[in-house]
Amino acid sequence: MSTAARAWVREALRRIEADAQRSADTHLIPLRLPGFAGIDLYLKDESSHPSGSLKHRLARSLFLHALSSGWLREGSTVVESSSGSTAVSEAYFARLVGLPFVAVMPRTTSPQKIAAIEFQGGRCHLVDDPRAIYAESARLAGELGGHYMDQFTMAERATDWRANNNIAESVYAQMRLEPHPCPAWIVAAAGTGGTLATIGRYVRYARHATRVCGVDPERSVFFDAYVQRDRGLTCEAGSRIEGIGRPRVEASFLPDAIDAMVKVPDVWSLAAMHALADRLGRPVGGSTGTNLIAVLACASAMASAGQRGAIVTLLCDGGERYRQTCYDRDWLVTQGLACDAERAAIDAAIDSGRIPDMLAGAWRLAGDLKG
Repeated sequence: MSTAARAWVREALRRIEADAQRSADTHLIPLRLPGFAGIDLYLKDESSHPSGSLKHRLARSLFLHALSSGWLREGSTVVESSSGSTAVSEAYFARLVGLPFVAVMPRTTSPQKIAAIEFQGGRCHLVDDPRAIYAESARLAGELGGHYMDQFTMAERATDWRANNNIAESVYAQMRLEPHPCPAWIVAAAGTGGTLATIGRYVRYARHATRVCGVDPERSVFFDAYVQRDRGLTCEAGSRIEGIGRPRVEASFLPDAIDAMVKVPDVWSLAAMHALADRLGRPVGGSTGTNLIAVLACASAMASAGQRGAIVTLLCDGGERYRQTCYDRDWLVTQGLACDAERAAIDAAIDSGRIPDMLAGAWRLAGDLKG
């Protein structure tokens, strides 16, 4: 590497580290569960990152990893396959270090996310088949002489799971003065699987008693891969809950690093999203609703065992990006996702501590949550 190339990498790394230094950690928001006495819920609000979602952490790690590995150089185009939020965050960091960015995404990605990527200076390359984003990203990177970041492979290895203020270390630091400083459960949905891998590894490394629960939406293979331990599983349709769920088992998904999983039908994810938005007084994304359903599964198991304690889950992103989809009544009806009855059932479950039969018959539980 030439002297000029080394100087460019050093400056790029400095800019990313300076950006992190300017940013405060994300908030941990308590939310009452009136029906579950002695069980405290906290939401790690990742929407407050500069690029607006949990994926800000991943994008930062991916850029640091790629720069330190010698894969990025001045002027090279960064290409990523993404359903939206990762692309927004990577576009943010690409602009920060002065590199062009192209996001390869399903054509069904919300217009707000496309606009957010373009606002950060990125370009969107849309494909009809969600399964084609991997090969198309690699092809495009080769054609442009750029670098395919490949979040789905690199997520679990780019993040330092032992420390470096990863999301798990941050949660435990923020819980230190709470009534139950060591959470009974940490709940997170699987997109790449990297966040779950980081949390699961950190919990074991730090010798915490916490159990880790993964969550999977309807059109995704992670839950079945967890149950069957079959990494070859695939499905035809792409996830309707943006940012989570995959049609194949990604390399970053590590089933042995987690203790349980919950499979959530999309109508329940969106019902929980709306119920939670009302309780918080602001909109949240669909993946946060998916997480809330798994929180109810964990809280119900704790209550049945007479256990008190805390549950921590992730508020992955805000709902502003979904005004034309998940928060649009006509869109919900068109998609067969009108969820008024389910939303009322979730409110009743939170307030009463009893899981309604219609939810118990809809979700699937595995691992330590399976009865």
